[in-house]
Amino acid sequence: MSETTPAATSSSRPWYQRIGPGLITACVVIGPGSIMTSSKTGATYGYSLSWIVVLAVLFMLVYTALGAKIGVVSQRSMGDLVREKAGRPLAGLIGLGVFFIAAAFQFGNNLGVHSAVEQLVGSRDVVHVAGESSIDWEKFAPVIIFNALSISFVFFAKNLYRVVERLMMGFVGLMLLSFAVNLAFAQPDLAEFASGFIPTLSSIRAVVTPDASATAAGSDPVLVILGLVGTTFVVAASFYQSYLVRQKGWNLEQLKDGLLDVRIGAAIMALITLMIMATSAASLRGQELGSVGDVAQQLRPLFGDKGLYLFCLGLFSAAYSSFIVNSMIGGFILSDGLGLGSKPDDIWTRLFTVLVLVTGMSVALYVVHTGVKPVPAIVAAQAVTVIAAPLMAGTILWLSNCKDIMGDHTNGTAVNIVAGVGFLVLLAMAANTAFNKVLPAVQSWAGGAA
Repeated sequence: MSETTPAATSSSRPWYQRIGPGLITACVVIGPGSIMTSSKTGATYGYSLSWIVVLAVLFMLVYTALGAKIGVVSQRSMGDLVREKAGRPLAGLIGLGVFFIAAAFQFGNNLGVHSAVEQLVGSRDVVHVAGESSIDWEKFAPVIIFNALSISFVFFAKNLYRVVERLMMGFVGLMLLSFAVNLAFAQPDLAEFASGFIPTLSSIRAVVTPDASATAAGSDPVLVILGLVGTTFVVAASFYQSYLVRQKGWNLEQLKDGLLDVRIGAAIMALITLMIMATSAASLRGQELGSVGDVAQQLRPLFGDKGLYLFCLGLFSAAYSSFIVNSMIGGFILSDGLGLGSKPDDIWTRLFTVLVLVTGMSVALYVVHTGVKPVPAIVAAQAVTVIAAPLMAGTILWLSNCKDIMGDHTNGTAVNIVAGVGFLVLLAMAANTAFNKVLPAVQSWAGGAA
């Protein structure tokens, strides 16, 4: 099995044949968490925070472009570069951090698949008979089946990258169609929608001093913004872009294709996120949303069964596309970080990818069965994110400015400024997570143990 596709991309081919890695990155970013956050933001703040989506996508675009440039120009893996420049411990730390983040995301992706299927086929109450197993295997079936399919892709696809690329193109099309039709059902106020792209004093005041509808929905405005940025500016996906462009087979001749691909992927991220937010702003304003299942149920009386099915189709596409790529991010970067290989046909990349899948599936099945969230595991993943996200962003920014790696393709001043601001945003988000989520949880456990 080859690491790259058989033929390199030619700039003479149509633009839609010269893309791929950017679409894959867009798919991993648009997952159940992104859909839930966008829906809650629209329901609470209407269209007024659309400019934050644009800002977050700008940071994502810059870091994804830097990841693509590093991969195309150096033709080496991130792990190799970090080991050469900073040593094995840092490469291993990044690999382990990304693995745990991916495993945590995978838990959410599994629940997203389960929720979409449950909304489509309907949930049922299970009556347990004495002496029978209390495990509801029918509820477990969607999660188990889709993990089995993913494991089959990892081990049996002749060209894993090509299979994933084609799948993601299909999922992107389904998401665009589903959420666009939902938006048409919602009939948003176009003038109000357009005004949301301008960070006016009133939109900022809506965050700082939320109105009654925001208070009724129980939303902390700071957490809403951080959630919106955090589910859009996913630096692990930017880091993985350097692997995807090499799997695609791009070299310096295709660098322009790579940057075009990143822009298209970023535009798709922004478009889908904004469509979901606008649909919620138009149809669910002031309503409290606890899960993506709640969003689907709230849309049923408004849009009818067809609208519900379309939303669930989009949700399933988002969950399962993120499902596959997220597991590859965790598996490939861990294998590379430990110096065990970074190519699709390396045994350790596949084994670690499967380990991400199995970990996420196990936690999701536990939640489906018990209804109890694994709080310690979530807090542990948040703690890892505090370290790993800024570390990955700093590594991308550092390597993309190394003359001995990038040659004449080091960053310009404008790119470094935007990337620097994005890095500071990640640091602020990490600090908020550390002090407002991880530390209180640890103190609570310590107090309970005392």
